[in-house]
Amino acid sequence: MDLIEEHPILDFPRGEKVSFFFDGREMEGYEGEPIAVALHANGIRVYRETAEMHRPRGFFCAIGKCSSCFMVVDGVPNVRTCITPLKPGMKVETQHGKGCVPEAEE
Repeated sequence: MDLIEEHPILDFPRGEKVSFFFDGREMEGYEGEPIAVALHANGIRVYRETAEMHRPRGFFCAIGKCSSCFMVVDGVPNVRTCITPLKPGMKVETQHGKGCVPEAEE
């Protein structure tokens, strides 16, 4: 993982190191940090692909206001990974197009 470890002014409190899965590959991140940060630290730059033009999108605003970081997280599409905390064992997948919303169980 490639993260800033020390800074002269800022403090970087981190949660416990945990494993999660990105497109089937096991990766490590820190519990509680945004999913997008964990992906970025692991060298992942493309999070989704646009519906019509199939253009890559990645980390952009980092405050939850755009749709660039939408991904499928634990089977749920359109999750804003820049503001969603990482949890152990999460299954994160590249989103292709608009994403399919799973049907509700009756």
